[in-house]
Amino acid sequence: MSAVDFEKLFSSFQKIKVGVIGDVMLDTYWWGKVERISPEAPVPVVAVSNKEQRIGGAGNVALNVAGLGSIVSVISVVGDDGDGKQVVDLLKDSNIDTTYIIESKDRITTNKIRIISRNQHMMRLDAEITNSLNDSDDKSLLASFEKYIIEQKPDIVILEDYNKGVFSEYNIQNIISLCKKYNVLTAVDPKRKNFFSYVGADIFKPNLHEAKEGLNIISDEVTDDLLHEIHKQLSEKLNHNISFITLSEKGIFYETVDEHKIIPTHIRSIADVSGAGDTVIAVSSVVYAATKDVHLMAEMANIAGGLVCEEVGTVAINKDKLLEECKLLLT
Repeated sequence: MSAVDFEKLFSSFQKIKVGVIGDVMLDTYWWGKVERISPEAPVPVVAVSNKEQRIGGAGNVALNVAGLGSIVSVISVVGDDGDGKQVVDLLKDSNIDTTYIIESKDRITTNKIRIISRNQHMMRLDAEITNSLNDSDDKSLLASFEKYIIEQKPDIVILEDYNKGVFSEYNIQNIISLCKKYNVLTAVDPKRKNFFSYVGADIFKPNLHEAKEGLNIISDEVTDDLLHEIHKQLSEKLNHNISFITLSEKGIFYETVDEHKIIPTHIRSIADVSGAGDTVIAVSSVVYAATKDVHLMAEMANIAGGLVCEEVGTVAINKDKLLEECKLLLT
């Protein structure tokens, strides 16, 4: 890898336009103390002392993109409810464009409520509808997406699938076709349900477990030969350009027509792996849109994923920290 002027590169992120389409949700946290058991049933009573709501799902990917200083819009479907309005407000507060989010009277906004006492999760309550969009909402989403592409002319679109119903084989194919029509790059963070629907994407980023599960590969080893075989099988089904596979504590693997490599992780004090995948897809997408350099994309996304794992809870990447780490580790 040739010498990179990271100051100049990070400044260029301000000009990159990114669309994030997928399942957005609320992450709600209730903190409290447990001092007694309920007289009504043998369950702990949590005296709630604090509540907080954060952006989750595809919204967290958008937060990471915004954290890099890039211009980002979210295209999604939320319920016509208070949680949906809260999601939109939180996104706006983080300088994320919500113009292309549509409301559905047929759905509720996904809200994951975590009840925590003494830093221990007591319970999680999920309020959600995960069935596919109805025909009307599907058409509205695609119309909103095409409007976004025409009006904003993004550099790259991230398809962020959390299996909450926003994506279907039909709209995935249409989204990728529209991006090809308007010369927009695509990056995919898939889930199992639609795993092989993302035909023709530029970057396909499953984690290793998802890739082996999708291809019915049974192996505990992580070798270059195995990863090359995974890329080969994925390419036969998806005809994509770049396989970008996260390997947990072992790093990141990428393969293109011309090159492939495992990028090992850097030594970190791991506190929490929550949201690391969101950070990796966000950073890799912005870097690739800015440079078209796959190796640099992998190196920087690998560093970014490690950095957020040093923090407790789901956090967006800190641009200044990432810049300093890139200068320290990659020059």
